[in-house]
Amino acid sequence: VQLQASGGGMAQPGGSLRLSCKASGFELENYDFGWFRQAPGKEREGISFSDKRGGGAYYTDSVKGRFIISRDNSKSTVYLQMNDLKPEDTAVYYCATDARSYGRPWYMARGMEYWGKGTLVTVSS
Repeated sequence: VQLQASGGGMAQPGGSLRLSCKASGFELENYDFGWFRQAPGKEREGISFSDKRGGGAYYTDSVKGRFIISRDNSKSTVYLQMNDLKPEDTAVYYCATDARSYGRPWYMARGMEYWGKGTLVTVSS
């Protein structure tokens, strides 16, 4: 199982970025997927999740209404569209996946089974 995140960079407040996470070595449709981030001096937080069973997407309050998670199983890729970016969105973003069906609360508390390397997002004017 390998995950390769990309798409990070700099954006101005109010701008947009799209993160991609390319999966290899497994069938994406059999795995739950999540995006996490870690801001400087802060703990890692889970911000968005996609349920493999098609149960919908989850967003933490700080990104709800601005970020959209989506998956393209045919391309083995999961995306995080980030709109209306704010300086407080500055962080290293990680994609992660898990086949164990432990559920979002468990993933948020303990993380997921497989992780990609982080991609830095900097929001600044």
